[in-house]
Formats: sequence, structure tokens, C-alpha cells
Amino acid sequence: MLNNWFVMPTCLPLVIRRCHSCASERFRPNGKFRVNANHKLLDAWLLALCAACGTTTKLTVFERTHVRSVRPQLLDRMHANDPLLAAELLQDAAVRHRNHVALDWRGAWRLDTGGTDHLDREVIDVAVRFGARIPVSPAALIAEGCGLSRGEAERLIAAGKIVSAARLSGKLSGDFTFTLKRRGAEA
Repeated sequence: MLNNWFVMPTCLPLVIRRCHSCASERFRPNGKFRVNANHKLLDAWLLALCAACGTTTKLTVFERTHVRSVRPQLLDRMHANDPLLAAELLQDAAVRHRNHVALDWRGAWRLDTGGTDHLDREVIDVAVRFGARIPVSPAALIAEGCGLSRGEAERLIAAGKIVSAARLSGKLSGDFTFTLKRRGAEA
């Protein structure tokens, strides 16, 4: 039986960018936007606060864009400080590239395994689904979901007891499946 695990964001990730006031490298997006109009041109930013000193930084969403080329629904969501829009924009590679920032997802996600009743089986088939593009180590994810140490999960991967079509080294941020074969279970 296939078990479904979900990697869900619990809050917005930290933004990695150097603070000009205190030299910290982490900013906490607060989901607020600033929109500025200059005649028929619009600028829009997502605001973030330095995690150390509280200084505000602006992440450019768009700049000097003609008002007619911006969807009214997008402007409404910005004026309402829509937190889901903030999450969408942080996931947008073009926005991150334009602002020269990266995301720090530590502590901003959780794993929902649907319970522990499947852990006593000899063979466990798991489909891991991501609610956002959160880069995580598959070995760490498997260790957390199966109640193992990370070292033990890595040993099981190396021994061929945990198999997947996806690469289980490094980090993944997209859906994947894996099979855990306990001692005595034959393929």
C-alpha cells in the first residue's frame, strides 16, 4: 500500500541577503507590499525585515511597469497584503534572481506522514509530495518520517534498502517516491 507524505510550508522562508545596517544575512518577509505610482508607471516591492536589527528591505516585484500591463487582481492582492501572494512571489525564480536573493527554509516546513501505523511493515512504499518548492535532503526527510537517525537512513540508502527513481543524495524540492525494505524483506 502506498503511503503519502506531505512536505508543507508552515511560514514564509527567510530571505538570504546582507543587511546594510548590521551585516546580518537573514531577512524575514512579513507578507506586506509597497506599491508606488508615478503617473502611469507602477513600482511594487515585497517588504522584509532584518532578522537581527529590524531594518526594512524591499524585494522588487516589478518596476516602471505601465499600469495597464498589471492585472487588477494582482494589484488588489498587493494592496490587501495577501500572504499567499508573498509566498508565490518568493517561489518565483525570476523575482529571486532579480533581487539576488536565496531562501532559507530551515524551520519553515513540516512533514506530515499521516501517522506511524505503516512503520512496522517489512516493505514501505512512500510518495512524497511537496506543497511548495522546499529543498530538503531526502535522507533527512526519510529519517524524520521513519523515526531513524540520519546516519541510519544514509546507511540504508547505501545498502540498497531504500530505493528510489529519484537521486537520494543532495537535495530535492519536487515530488518523489521511495521504497524502504526492512531486514528479511526480499524484493
